[in-house]
Amino acid sequence: MAEESTSFWVRLKQHHIYRVAAWYGATIAVLIQVVARAFPYFGWSAAVPAVIIILIAGFPLAIVLAWILVKPADPASQTRWQRRHWKLGAVVVPVVIAAVVVSGYFAWGFSERHAQHLDAASATAGGIPAKSIAVLPFENLNVDQKDAYFVAGMQDLILTKLADIGDLKVISRTSTTQYASHPGNLKQIGEQLGVATILEGSVQKAGAQVLINVQLIDAQTDNHIWAQSYQRTLDNVFGVEGDVAEQIATALQAKLSPAESTALAAVPTQNRAAYDLFLRAEYQTNKGDTNYDTASMKAAVSLYRQAVEQDPNFALAWARRSYTESQLAWFFGGGEDVKQLNQQARADAEHALLLQPDLAAAQIAIGYTEYWGREDYAAALKAFAAALELKPNDANALAAQGYIERRQGRFDAAIASLQQALTLDPRNSALTDELGNTFMMADRYADAEDVFQRALAIDPDNHNAMRDYSDAILLSTGDIPRALAVVQGDGPALKNQRLTLLTYQRKYRDALALLDGIPDTPDNFSRNSDFIVKPQLEAGLYQLMGDMAHARPLYAEALSRLQTQSRMQQGINQAIVWSYIAAVQIGLGQTAAGLDAIAKSQTIQGNIEDRVYGPRIMMKNAMGYAQAHRPDLALPRLAKALTNPGIGVSYSPVLLWLDPSWDPIRHDPRFQALIEKYAKYKPAVIYAQAPAASSS
Repeated sequence: MAEESTSFWVRLKQHHIYRVAAWYGATIAVLIQVVARAFPYFGWSAAVPAVIIILIAGFPLAIVLAWILVKPADPASQTRWQRRHWKLGAVVVPVVIAAVVVSGYFAWGFSERHAQHLDAASATAGGIPAKSIAVLPFENLNVDQKDAYFVAGMQDLILTKLADIGDLKVISRTSTTQYASHPGNLKQIGEQLGVATILEGSVQKAGAQVLINVQLIDAQTDNHIWAQSYQRTLDNVFGVEGDVAEQIATALQAKLSPAESTALAAVPTQNRAAYDLFLRAEYQTNKGDTNYDTASMKAAVSLYRQAVEQDPNFALAWARRSYTESQLAWFFGGGEDVKQLNQQARADAEHALLLQPDLAAAQIAIGYTEYWGREDYAAALKAFAAALELKPNDANALAAQGYIERRQGRFDAAIASLQQALTLDPRNSALTDELGNTFMMADRYADAEDVFQRALAIDPDNHNAMRDYSDAILLSTGDIPRALAVVQGDGPALKNQRLTLLTYQRKYRDALALLDGIPDTPDNFSRNSDFIVKPQLEAGLYQLMGDMAHARPLYAEALSRLQTQSRMQQGINQAIVWSYIAAVQIGLGQTAAGLDAIAKSQTIQGNIEDRVYGPRIMMKNAMGYAQAHRPDLALPRLAKALTNPGIGVSYSPVLLWLDPSWDPIRHDPRFQALIEKYAKYKPAVIYAQAPAASSS
């Protein structure tokens, strides 16, 4: 054993291992000093740690090479070169290692910087990201046009799958609905939407057979990047949207995380009937979103219910049903019980989350139940943040965040959130309209008018934007003829706005004639942050004309209907209904009951921190006090409402001269002092009060 040990140490000496180690160590010590001092001077600091680590790691390699390459021999028989080549090796090896590392670093750095340069060039050409896409409306090749819902649904499902890919900028459906299926001006559309590529498609459904054609096009060059046809039956059409989205991601070199790949492959249901009902429901929900059409919302809720009856595990349908129920409840239910709608919406959202915890649509549904159903803004923001974690490019979640921020009085933050949402949904007329409303809340009327004009340029038939544009004109200038000019048309929202403007002009008979042409349905009056019934409007106009004989029975009918609604509403909307009950009771001469109703409205409103509806309710209740000839109660409430942040979207000082609601207290010295305070807002034209008709 001792001989073997001695032999090993002798062999180490024969292979010059000690000397190789010493020379290698001395060489890398010098190299490390050179690298540490010289590289930072040239801006190569990032390469220093790698060079040092690899030089040290090369030590075992030098020892192994010495053992293999240096042959034991009699020193007397070795040449001068043979005695010194191990020394050269001990020096050359680390130098070569250092050179290779540095060369590799620069080669990698060049390729990386080149790639970054190409990415930057493609991303900054016109400010449009290379990995961006819009899905245009698919062409309906069906003979039977009643299948339009199916065609729209296929487009929407593909778009939704694409939006699950975080590396892609995907424009929302609402921004593309205005375009034709195969437009000729793709470059212009790409610039309008801020995308580099556009997906076109067509769908033909004949019996149980479905043919889907899609093509991805470079918006700048009009060149086809990728195209594919999918021949399916209604029983196996499930999953096509995931296939299309994955092919597009590959074509655009979008990076997919494992979770995103799994999400693309997932199908929401395998049940043909449930799938068809879901597409029909989505079609109705999308209609309801544009003009807050409660009739479409109710139709959608029914279709979603049928879909989940067909497939109880259809998580997406549960989530979307919840969202639509919450939305319907927020817009006063369209005649349905709001409390029940909110309870059902919450149960449906929780069930969707139970079925699929990673479903962004379920988190959005939870968020809206907190926002619209419970008015718990902190909880709602948390849910929307969770949705954005799952789906960072979700314009709906970003917009919802903005809606809550403005309820909190954080109008600048709300504007920023809505503008961010619009980068993903730039041609969404409804979302643009909401941005304009938010500018009004911040008393930025000029900005609001610009935004409303943009909304109407996108969709000239957006009645909400027309009405809101009219409001911006009215509240900033009091120019009623100009405000009237932008709300011409037959829609209920337009007629209701003209009704208000005619009332401010004291043209009560014209207003009554216009009101007579609006059908008395909840869908025509219980919308747009108000719940008012037609008999109340009629009674109010007759009272302004001094005709209480016609007003009283109408007030009585209105009271019965409003009292029923008060039991069906909750939260801030219930406060609005109580303010109307107060107005009706005071109109009937039930002044004490009316003052009690105002107190109930104020109590509810005072318990909810709402900078949008809160000031509006304050103003309505001030009008109730004025109607009751109680300037001592009306004027403090009115003065407070006018200074409350957020009032600008519903009222402004210019209306102190125009609104006949203040006529009962107009000559009170305290009211005169108030309008003197706001004298700079006095409109150019003030309309004289019309002669009162007989009260018999």
